[in-house]
Amino acid sequence: MAAAPELSKKDFVSDQDVRWCPGCGDYAVLANVQRVMPELGIPRENFVFVSGIGCSSRFPYYMDTFGFHTIHGRAPAFATGIKATRPELSVWVVTGDGDGLSIGGNHLLHTIRRNLDIQILLFNNRVYGLTKGQYSPTSALGMRTKTSPQGSIDHPIDPVTFALGSGATFVARTIDVDAPHMQAMLKRAHEHRGTAFIEILQNCPVFNDGTWEELQDRKSRVETSLVLEHGKPLVFGSRGSRRGICVEHGIPKVISLSDDEDPTARGVVVHDEDAPPSYSFALASLARPDFPLPVGVLRESSKPCYEDMLGAEVERAIESRGPGDLRELLHSGDTWDVPG
Repeated sequence: MAAAPELSKKDFVSDQDVRWCPGCGDYAVLANVQRVMPELGIPRENFVFVSGIGCSSRFPYYMDTFGFHTIHGRAPAFATGIKATRPELSVWVVTGDGDGLSIGGNHLLHTIRRNLDIQILLFNNRVYGLTKGQYSPTSALGMRTKTSPQGSIDHPIDPVTFALGSGATFVARTIDVDAPHMQAMLKRAHEHRGTAFIEILQNCPVFNDGTWEELQDRKSRVETSLVLEHGKPLVFGSRGSRRGICVEHGIPKVISLSDDEDPTARGVVVHDEDAPPSYSFALASLARPDFPLPVGVLRESSKPCYEDMLGAEVERAIESRGPGDLRELLHSGDTWDVPG
């Protein structure tokens, strides 16, 4: 038997012209996904990318794999059908903060709670980009847009809190311009058995430029982000401004640390990806400007995958009732012929 050909990034680049605005964060996400896919050891024909509607949803056209560009908000439903019937496939959902959390919120919730073994990449630029700059479910309170000229009065959804509340077994956050970190998160998501949800903080240079600037800029990122590592204390900041996260009476707070001080001796929390959900929710509550924004894996736990349970259920039904006959079923009961 011949060995499978070794794949490279070029094998995942389609012949389609990439049509995003200059400077869009989607370019960085696409490049990193194309770099990671060859390293996963999966035949190219076993990948499926599924999207809904939005700037991010052009993604399947640019991947030289199988894919679906579906309807607004319904990518998780299509992905559920694909994975349930073809569990051997590697199914990736690409959605945006509008597509996934507005019209698609219900579909996203139920896909996550079922725990199919799929990966969900949610691009969050906190605005509707494809339809030219309306406020989205993640837009900041008071944001002025074409549909909120006086400032949005909607309280924004936090994607990672949404995923945690839906029962996700893997929840992570990364930044479009941090290539090494994003690639690490993509690999972790693929390795996870169950629904893996990654929020990707992504810039829209036309309609919401700079929305994540303090996290994208390398100089400020060290002070404004909290890089999560399992078994490591929650410490951030540069030399001379080192700080840590403690929890007192269930309430997180920031404390100052000297450069050589042991954080755990001061009560700084040690990150545990499989801690009880209350810890993950407390971590997700950390937000700018009072706290650094956590990036990395907030939670990873395990529970049975939907497609495995579905397959076992079908097998039990066949064992107890036989394989069935579709023609016999269709012609059972009251039927009639429609003349041609």
